[in-house]
Amino acid sequence: MAYKIAVFDAKPYDMATFNKANEAYGFELVYHKEHLDKNNVLLASGTDAVCIFVNAKVDEEVVSKLHSYGVKLIALRCAGFNNVDIAAAARKGIKVVRVPDYSPHAIAEHTLALMLCLNRKVHRAFLRTRDGNFSLIGFQGFDMYGKTIGVIGTGKIGKVATGLFQGLGMNVLAYDLYPDTKWADATGVRYVSLDELYANANIITLHCPLTKETEYLICDESIAKMKEGVMIINTGRGKLIHTRHLIEGLLNGKVGYAGLDVYEEEGAYFYEDHSDSVMTDDVLARLLSFNNVIVTSHQAFFTQEAMSNIAHTTMNNILDFFNGKELKNEVVYNKA
Repeated sequence: MAYKIAVFDAKPYDMATFNKANEAYGFELVYHKEHLDKNNVLLASGTDAVCIFVNAKVDEEVVSKLHSYGVKLIALRCAGFNNVDIAAAARKGIKVVRVPDYSPHAIAEHTLALMLCLNRKVHRAFLRTRDGNFSLIGFQGFDMYGKTIGVIGTGKIGKVATGLFQGLGMNVLAYDLYPDTKWADATGVRYVSLDELYANANIITLHCPLTKETEYLICDESIAKMKEGVMIINTGRGKLIHTRHLIEGLLNGKVGYAGLDVYEEEGAYFYEDHSDSVMTDDVLARLLSFNNVIVTSHQAFFTQEAMSNIAHTTMNNILDFFNGKELKNEVVYNKA
């Protein structure tokens, strides 16, 4: 039996990768360019499972409709699951699976790229030299060697990123709710409190999940504790940063640089071409106006290797579900 899977938010690169991977699975894949929400959930009717991405909005209403259509599984092709009402899915008996690990190297390398680009003003130099202007005024950076970087979140991505930073000769301070002291001892990383990290880090990079505890982790209160001219990098989740507070920090000079691959209200813009329309998001427009800010399109994950891993892990999750096997990547609802 060929199980029918509705793949939402499908771009040409998604379809190419999933079609190639599906040669080994034989699912019936039905692609939809829209991200799943209450307005288009009807598209899932007649399917066995839905495959969604970060901009889907699967609230209780959507879960109820999926259940009424006979959908048995929600397969996230990403690590985060804050856009799915896990409690509602559990009540309706719909399993939720995700891709917790696709390529920590992809995220870590993009993090480093943002840091280097901001520090050495590569984005500005690219535009300036194209106009025949080879002046160095305003382009002075700093040696990253010997500087202190604060890594918030030391899961797989944070660990890989730390290795890159140490390769540049940087001192690493780390914070994690569940510190891996064995790893820290082996690598020379020092776990500290958030306050100590804020006070001593020249650069702060976020690699923690978005939870109630970490939402708006970077805000006016935490920014006030940071070093003058700090660089902040976020390749995690948009709501780790209170964007309006970040903008205030940029305006008063407390924040010297910001590299953002994610944005708290990115769902309305990211992954789509809006170049022919007026940007109505005043906060995002303001961010883009700073020459010491780089915003990329939630693309840190976007490498050949990561895309292939995402497709195969997603399809393995789906196959395991329909074969009645243990779901090692299941998102389990915790009542507590």
